[in-house]
Amino acid sequence: MQLNTLKAAEGSKKARRRVGRGIGSGIGKTAGRGHKGQKSRSGGYHKVGFEGGQMPLQRRLPKRGFKSQSAKYNAEVTLGELQRLGAAEVDMLTLRQAKLIGEMTKNVKVIKSGELSIKVAISGGILATAGARTAIEAAGGSVA
Repeated sequence: MQLNTLKAAEGSKKARRRVGRGIGSGIGKTAGRGHKGQKSRSGGYHKVGFEGGQMPLQRRLPKRGFKSQSAKYNAEVTLGELQRLGAAEVDMLTLRQAKLIGEMTKNVKVIKSGELSIKVAISGGILATAGARTAIEAAGGSVA
């Protein structure tokens, strides 16, 4: 087998459709576009979503929802998750290793959800809600 003897498989290559090349071709004269109208003209076609002047569907339906771009950098950790973690010192690194926060997370806040009975020292820029702070301090821990 030589490079100059290689050929494409039979039927894999199909010649492109050459429109407007005489009556005998079957697609001459109007070139498969029919007679007159916007779709028959060169460069003539409506934009995506156009409904002939009727108010388009995307404008008839109400606008709804919002997705925050900063949400991927923020995370919440509950008191119950800290209890299950069982670490005396908690910072961003320990939370990442325990898979409680994502790799991209920059801001973490402890929220008051669940019970905390162990002493936990929170450091490294982790914030806490007022209720969570009182619960942590009541258990003998601290929030730096």
